[in-house]
Parts: sequence; C-alpha cells; structure tokens
Amino acid sequence: MEDATINRVDLRLNNKEFYKKYGRKKIISTYTLGCKVNQYETEAMEQKFESEGYETVPFNQKADIYVINTCSVTTMADKKSRQMLSKAKKKNKDAVIVAVGCYAQVAHEKLKKDAVADIIIGNTRKNSIVKLVEDYICKKEKTNLVDNIHQVKRYEDLWISKVNHKTRAYIKIQDGCNQFCSFCIIPYTRGRIRSRGMEDTIHEVQALTENGYKEIVLTGIHLASYGKDLEGASLSKLLERLSSIQGLKRIRLGSLEPNIVTTEFVSHLITLKKVCPHFHLSLQSGCNATLERMNRKYTTEQYLDRVQMIRNYYKEPSITTDIIVGFPGETEEEYQQTVSFVEKVNFSSIHVFKYSKREGTVAARRKDQVDGNIKHERSQHLIALGEKLKQNYINGFIGYKKKVLFEESIQLDNKAYHTGYTNNYIKVIVRNDQNLENSIQRVDLKIVKNDMVLGNLLQ
Repeated sequence: MEDATINRVDLRLNNKEFYKKYGRKKIISTYTLGCKVNQYETEAMEQKFESEGYETVPFNQKADIYVINTCSVTTMADKKSRQMLSKAKKKNKDAVIVAVGCYAQVAHEKLKKDAVADIIIGNTRKNSIVKLVEDYICKKEKTNLVDNIHQVKRYEDLWISKVNHKTRAYIKIQDGCNQFCSFCIIPYTRGRIRSRGMEDTIHEVQALTENGYKEIVLTGIHLASYGKDLEGASLSKLLERLSSIQGLKRIRLGSLEPNIVTTEFVSHLITLKKVCPHFHLSLQSGCNATLERMNRKYTTEQYLDRVQMIRNYYKEPSITTDIIVGFPGETEEEYQQTVSFVEKVNFSSIHVFKYSKREGTVAARRKDQVDGNIKHERSQHLIALGEKLKQNYINGFIGYKKKVLFEESIQLDNKAYHTGYTNNYIKVIVRNDQNLENSIQRVDLKIVKNDMVLGNLLQ
C-alpha cells in the first residue's frame, strides 16, 4: 500500500468513493496457520472480500485489513498465531487486524486483553467476515464475536471458485470432531461433527472443474465422520456422485480414521476409478497401551487388518500415516513396538511429530511427560525409517508407466523440467520444453532422484 496515512475513517467510504479518493481498491491481506481446512477457509474469505471489490495482496505487503487464520493444535501454534497478529500490526499500525480460527476460538479472552486484534471471530461467522469488518469500521458491532462452538449444530457455508494451487483444489466437506483424543484440543476449537450438504459440495466441485481443475482433495477435521449428521449422506455416496462429474480426473481423500475402512467401503471405492489409490490412515502409535492412553478407538491389530483390506483390493496403493513420538508414559519398549509396527505395515510415507503438551487436554495433565531429548532421538530415528520406507516404495515403481498430472515448471541446471504427481502420489520430474502444466501425461518412470522419479514422456 503506497499511502500509509489511510485511516479507518476513510475505510468507511464505499468502494467507488474510496477509489475516487485514493486511486485504488481497499486492500486485504491474509495469513494462514495450520491445516488444509484452514487454507480452504482462508481462500473462501479472500474470495468474499474480492467479490465485494477488495484487492488481495501477499502478507509481506502493506494492507488496510489483515486477516490471520489462526491455529491452536499445539502450544507452538498458539505462539505463532500471536506472533503473526503482532507482525501484521507492525506492517501498518492503522490497519484493521482480524483474528479468526482455532486460537481465536479458545483464547479470545486473552486476545481481547492483548488488544492487538481489533476483531476476534473464532470458528463461526467466517462467511460473514466482510460485513463484520465493515460493521466494525463503522462502529456498529462489538469486536469479540466468538460463539459457543459446542452449541453450533450446522455446517457453515463457505465457497471457493478458484485456489492458489493451479491444478489441485482442496475442498472442505466436514467440520468438528467427536473423538476427544487425549492429546487433542480440536473438539474444543471446532465443536462437534457437522457435514456439508452433498448438493452444495457437488456444485462447488463442478464449478472448479469448469475452471480447469482436474484434481480435488476432500478435507475435513474428521473426514471419516462425513454424513453421519445428514440424512441419506455418506462419504461413499458423495464419492460416487463426484465421480460422475465430467472433466474431473482425480479425487483424492484427505486424512482418514482407520475405522472407516470396511469391506463395504473399499469394495465400493475400487469401482470409482477417479478415486486415487492413496490412503492416509491416521495411526499415532504402533503400541496398543499408548493408543489406549491417547483414547484412540482402535488397536494395532485392527489397524493392520484395515491396511490389508485396502491392499486386497488395490495393487500397490500408497498407505501413509501420522505418528506421535514421546507421548506421556511412552517407554522405550513401547516406542520400539511402534518402530516394529511401522516396519510391519510398510508405509509408503510417514509424518512424524514430537508430542507437544497442549494445555486444556487430558494428556497435558499427566505427570509422566517424556524428556525432550528422548523425544528428539525417537523422532529422528523414526524420520530416518520413514525415509527408507518411502525410498523403497518409490523404487518399486521404476520401470512402470504411470499417468502424471503435471503442476509446474522448474529450472534445473539451466534446463526446463516439469513436475507432477501420479495418482498414488509419487512426485515425477520430466525434461521437456513444452508447457505441460495442468495436463495428464503418460510417463515411463526411470530413475529415483532424491524424493522424485525422473521419467520420460510417452507419446
């Protein structure tokens, strides 16, 4: 923003008057912390501002209004959320600072005392953000607009028609969680499960497909619970409906709880050819005693049964997961059980997290917290194992001919390359001078190069 003297009184001007006075639109800038659900919501809020005549700019530029979509999954996420709010204020002391999302939901009283954020919204009313900001500027609304999330029963409608990613669109279809894992604050920040209507989801995916997107990724706070609060809806039924959309080439699933994997579910999925053979099944620990302390709703035996079920139907699917190391009470023996289980499942990739105490959760109150150095050692060891398993999985596809959805061009050694992903999420790189972006091409997979596979285009 070139003119830093603009104050909030001038922001009351309608868009036409503001443009006449300053020769530009009102400027909005956003910053997202946390998960893919947050990213989707930020994009939806940005597009609401743009539809009302605002201009969006990157966060490193000056703006009239800053919207920070906060996260509270860990104590570090809380800290980062506060830091980004302060950073926005330093960029323009006259700007309107808006805190939305999970940290704003659970820490609104603290944010009110800090007095950095002008507007605190939480995890509801995001679809009304433009009006809430404009009402605040005109001094018509109070600043703390955080609702009791446990009383929210309906899914909040949000909509996108484009995404920053050029080929793949993340679609939020579910909110809230009823699981109450002992380490997790999310049920307190997002409330109980709420599912998006099937027709609304289909309409959005159709619009995105018409705008050129070939792949969608379905996301949610607890995706496996989709449809449980709706009559006649389920994840399987939604996938079937989405598969019939012309022009849509791929449907990828976000993180799933293993208990959704049943013979009925997988046998139906295998008939839907657009659904990618890539399953991220949340594990967290390979030790039953630890899983029980975590309040997870399955055993390692049940988990392994679900993985085998998928492999019975799909040839060489990608099975990925999350692991938490150093959970309170985790002994060396329990950790080694996790290592052995990870090897037994033979994941194609794992995401490793060191347990982080989150105040307000059951696990944070436990007295048997694991030493930080031990958590670090276990994390490093498991990350190394994960890299080994990933390389083994990728190596298994050398010599295969796979379809790749190309996403972007890059320069390596002053030569043009293009990168993209197979349906089972192997990153592929090819040497080509043509523009392959957003096209699906058959590639002969030749050589593993770091975490990618170098291949040749097939005619």
